[in-house]
Amino acid sequence: MQKIFLYLSAFVPLYCLIIVKILIEILNSNLSFNFLNTSTLILLISLIILGISGIILENKNKNYKITKIEIIKKKSITEQHFLGYFSLFVLFALTFELERYSMFIIFILIIILIGIVYIKNDLFYINPLLNILGYNFYDIKFKDETGKIKSAKFFYKGQLSINNKIFIVKIGDKNYNYIYKQ
Repeated sequence: MQKIFLYLSAFVPLYCLIIVKILIEILNSNLSFNFLNTSTLILLISLIILGISGIILENKNKNYKITKIEIIKKKSITEQHFLGYFSLFVLFALTFELERYSMFIIFILIIILIGIVYIKNDLFYINPLLNILGYNFYDIKFKDETGKIKSAKFFYKGQLSINNKIFIVKIGDKNYNYIYKQ
C-alpha cells in the first residue's frame, strides 16, 4: 500500500494544476458544479492527501536502516526525468477536458497504467513533488560500514557536495533512500 501512496505523491503537482484549471473554468462560468466536476475535485483532493501522506509515512517508516556511508561517486539524475513528467503534466492539465466522462475515464486509466509501471519498476526516485520541495535525486556509488561497494538512488535536500565523503543516510531499498547530513 505504501508504494501506491508514494506513486500518488509523484503526481501531487499535476493534481493541483488540474484543480486550478477546473476552478478557473467554474469561476468563469464555463463549467458548473455538476456531479462529474464535483467528483473530480473530490478525487483530486483525496489523491493529494494520500500522496502527501505517502511521503510522510515513508519518512516515518521504521524499516529503514540509518547508517554511515562513504560516497565514492555521485551523479545527479534530477533533470533526466523532468521532461517526461513535464509533458505528462501539460497533457493532462491543458488538453484533457475532465468535465467529459470519456476524458475522465481515460485520465483514470492512464494514471493506473503509469502507476503499474512506476510501482513494478520501483521508480520512487522519480518524484516531482520532492523536487519541488528542494530535493535532488542522485545515483550514488558508496562504501557501506562493512566496506562493501554498493549503488543506490538517494534524495538529498539541496546540492550534494562530496568534499567530506562521510554521510549519515537512511537506507530503505535500492530506489528510495535519503542522505541526511555529513
